[in-house]
Amino acid sequence: MSKKEKETKEETQQTADTATEKVAETTGEVTEEKAEAKAEEIKVDPKDLEIADLKDKLLRTMAEFDNYRKRTAKERMELSPEITARNLTEFLPVMDNLDRALAAECKDPDYKKGVEMIHESFVTALQNLGVEVIESDGAQFNPSYHQAVQQVEDDSKEEGTIAATFQKGYKIGEKVLRFAMVAVVK
Repeated sequence: MSKKEKETKEETQQTADTATEKVAETTGEVTEEKAEAKAEEIKVDPKDLEIADLKDKLLRTMAEFDNYRKRTAKERMELSPEITARNLTEFLPVMDNLDRALAAECKDPDYKKGVEMIHESFVTALQNLGVEVIESDGAQFNPSYHQAVQQVEDDSKEEGTIAATFQKGYKIGEKVLRFAMVAVVK
């Protein structure tokens, strides 16, 4: 064979290979055998394969870390209100004691004024944190916000109405921190 015939034959072979690859790629029928044969023809450097493998691992690790970061941020957002509610619940007995101190008789007006100021600042602090008092006296009994500890008969009030509140209830948003302990008209 002459040099020209060899070049023509090689060009024809390359054109045929290129056409076959394009058809196989468009139809999605590239098989492992063809890929292996192609790799043998190209003579891939093992270092290039290792680099490609490491790049793939790096991309997967970065994606995994990104998913981890998003998941932990979501968990933090979900836990934050729970932790806040749990912490605020610990301060409710302090509020009860301040209410009792205000209700008690006191001979010293300055002392009473000091307790009132502490009470007001504590109420303001709780309000700033989003804590609300659950309305009870005279309201309709709602098991979502009230805990009935006593039933009383009172002809002047409608059945299911709250007659007395023994302990105030508190909520933050729609989450109840503590149910109001009440007496309900039967």
